[in-house]
Parts: sequence; C-alpha cells; structure tokens
Amino acid sequence: MNVLQQTSVGRDAIESKGWWKSHQWLLLRRGSQLGLLLLFLIGPWAGIWIVKGNLTSSLTLGVLPLTDPYVLLQSLTTGHWPVATALTGAGIVLVFYALMGGRAYCSWVCPVNPITDFAAWLRQRLGIRGGAHLSRGTRYWILAMTLVVSGITGTVAWEWINPVTLLHRGLLFGGGLAWAVVLSVFLFDLFVIQRGWCGRVCPVGAAYSLIGLKSVLRVTAQNRSACNDCADCYAVCPEPTILKVPLKGGSVGASPVVLSPNCTNCGRCIDVCSKDVFVFSSRFNTVSRPPKNNGAGKSSQSI
Repeated sequence: MNVLQQTSVGRDAIESKGWWKSHQWLLLRRGSQLGLLLLFLIGPWAGIWIVKGNLTSSLTLGVLPLTDPYVLLQSLTTGHWPVATALTGAGIVLVFYALMGGRAYCSWVCPVNPITDFAAWLRQRLGIRGGAHLSRGTRYWILAMTLVVSGITGTVAWEWINPVTLLHRGLLFGGGLAWAVVLSVFLFDLFVIQRGWCGRVCPVGAAYSLIGLKSVLRVTAQNRSACNDCADCYAVCPEPTILKVPLKGGSVGASPVVLSPNCTNCGRCIDVCSKDVFVFSSRFNTVSRPPKNNGAGKSSQSI
C-alpha cells in the first residue's frame, strides 16, 4: 500500500505516465530493502552464506568487508582499535555513500524505513494532525551523546537500542524486546511526530547525512519551469523543506539541484510528478531547462 494509490496525491502522475513509471523508484527501493535483508537472513535460515553479519558489520562471499562508519566511530571512542578488515569495510562504505548520497542508506537499505513509511501512510489515512515538536537537529545531539556514552561505558552504545539491529535479531531469534522497540518506532511516527524517527531522532541517519554532505548523485529539478504547483512532491517528500529553493528558485540563479544533505534520494518526487520536473543527476548539473515558449514568445508556464 502507498499514498499514491489511496489519495489524490500522484493521481495526475498515474494518468500521464502510467502506474509503473509513477511507482518505479518506490518499487526499486522496496526491492533493494527486501533483497538486502534476505541476503542477511538466508544464511541462518537456509545455510546459504552469501553474506555473514548484519548491516553494522558484514562479509560478503568471504571477500568484501563492509562496516557501518557510525558503529566504527563508536568503537573507536571505547578505546578499542578495530581490526584491519573493519577499517577497510568502513572506508568502502564511506566512499560509496560520499558519492551516492549519505541518506540513500535510509531509503534504499534500512529495513526500518518501510515501517516508518507505513506509519506515515496510516497517519494520513486516519487524519492524524499535529503532534509534538522536536528540532531536526536533535538527531545530531543524539549522535554526539551516543559517542560520549560509548566512551564512558566502553561499549557500542547505540547497538543497545538500534531498531535495525533489533529487527534483524527479532527475525532470526524472536524476542519481545526486539519487537517492542520496532513497534515503539512505528507508534512514535504514527501518533507523536510525523516522520519523526528518521527525520528527528535516528543518529544513523544523522551520521549518513554528514557522510553525504558533498555527494555527487543528487535529485535535480531540471525541468522546474514545467511545474504546475500541484504540490504533490511536497506531500510525499519525507523532508519537504528541501524542495523549495531547487523547485522555485529562492534567489536569482538559484541552482535546481537539491543540495541538502537531508535528501534521502528516495525518488518519491520523481515518481509523483506528472510534469517530469525532477530527475536523478549530479550536483554539477546546475542548469535547468528553459521554459517552453508559446507562439507569442512568452513562457507557457510560470514558476
């Protein structure tokens, strides 16, 4: 289930582009999230060990190490120097997300993302409005706090309550605590703050937003002159404030590139736009298409 099918948001996109093209990035993301999760689970479940470990630290085909840089940083604050494979794995992950957009982890990899997306969908369907206020900077404070706690306790502090790790553990071994934490995240987003967990609390997302601060792959409002002000992109974007300047140009010559590190590169805005305003591009593609002219030589669309 998703918002595009259940509300008027995205209806124009479905009519003009067809169902597949108005859902393609959503379906690809869900396939990526589910596929990666199954790669980790198929070993313990079926004895097919393609990947060993979890999203914090893993070894693929016995050759490729991958390590969450945030976990590595916590480990370093404990005073324990990691093994060489952990350093190599963290370096690989850093380079990948520095190029592809740090918070792409949140929308393309994190298995908790479908849960928070479902909470957002259900919140809209139930007409839940308002909620508590929490600054988006809170997640950076939590990030710093976990590093301090790790240093004091000598443990990787966030892993005590990390919903991603606990979800993985719950799928393998069951356990009430694991599912209680995952359920708490869902209820938090449903009743307390819309998209509050990913956007305001999760320090993993905060860490990856810093990693992708200067990433190359970006969403670009390349065809922003065609915008018809339907606001569907704002309705589906998990971080809608990042769209205003690229879409409308807050100043003369404003770049159409979404440069905010809060962007998750989820492609929702691309799917939902009936005018094909948005595309995946690079941070260097700063030229938007000129407005189309009518017979009188004037723009047929105004921004």
